Amino acid sequence: MAASTVYDIVTDVIVKKLESGVVPWRKPWKTFGEPRNLISGKEYRGINHFLLGCADFTSPFFLTYKQAKQAGGHVRKGEKSLPCVFWKAWEVERENPSTGEKEKAEIPLLRYYRVFNSDQCEGLDHKRLAELGELEPDNHFDPIQSADKVLGAMPSPPIISRGGARAYYRPAADTVNMPSRGLFESPEGFYSTYFHELTHSTGHRSRLNRKGIADTASFGSSDYGQEELVAEMGAAFLCSHCRISQPVIDNQAAYIGSWLRAIRSDAKLVVVAAAQAQKAADFIIGKGADHDAAL
Repeated sequence: MAASTVYDIVTDVIVKKLESGVVPWRKPWKTFGEPRNLISGKEYRGINHFLLGCADFTSPFFLTYKQAKQAGGHVRKGEKSLPCVFWKAWEVERENPSTGEKEKAEIPLLRYYRVFNSDQCEGLDHKRLAELGELEPDNHFDPIQSADKVLGAMPSPPIISRGGARAYYRPAADTVNMPSRGLFESPEGFYSTYFHELTHSTGHRSRLNRKGIADTASFGSSDYGQEELVAEMGAAFLCSHCRISQPVIDNQAAYIGSWLRAIRSDAKLVVVAAAQAQKAADFIIGKGADHDAAL
């Protein structure tokens, strides 16, 4: 395979992350350490650090399909692999321009292979995982009572699932998923992220029936930009209500482009988004319709 094709594969992984609204190398929660190979224990370096580190897994261990079998397990059916690149010396013969003689030389060529995360496998040797010192999340978490009260009191809440390394709202299933509390770098980061996803969930047809959620806006569209703005403002309103600071997360930089395009196309957008965010926040904390008069 030509080296340029490998570059395309690597670029495609990063671009897809950015297009989904995620900066691959920055998350507001902790990971389980540097990505490394389960069999050799060696850490992946260079671009592989980002390719594997930005994947939505909590385990730092990766291995090939063959290595999974060698470890006594197997990759679950339907799981998708990730590319892992490496340089390979290609021996060629060429003419020395000074002497005119034929000489052997090595040209570095970029190659890749496919790996899976241990979370995608079953039956792996857990003794090997223990030998490598699989990291446990830092479970120390100081809950914020006012924020927990809001989370527990939301009327008609979406289904809440916990685990993995992704925070998201899935409109089709009306489900919010959150990584474990102990993975977050701060309690404020946890609640701000949770509030962001809950604000999205208020757009469901069974709640406030907001266009950006009810009609499933595509990334980069005006409706998508407005919905992300609503979610961020909603999180800010809820953090303010709970008297906690909303952390500024570099991850949100991925949304700036869609926000700007949406704002430039509609001068009323910010005001409208703020009103929708306030309604979403009011819905979550259980305030009545009389609070909408000021909007």
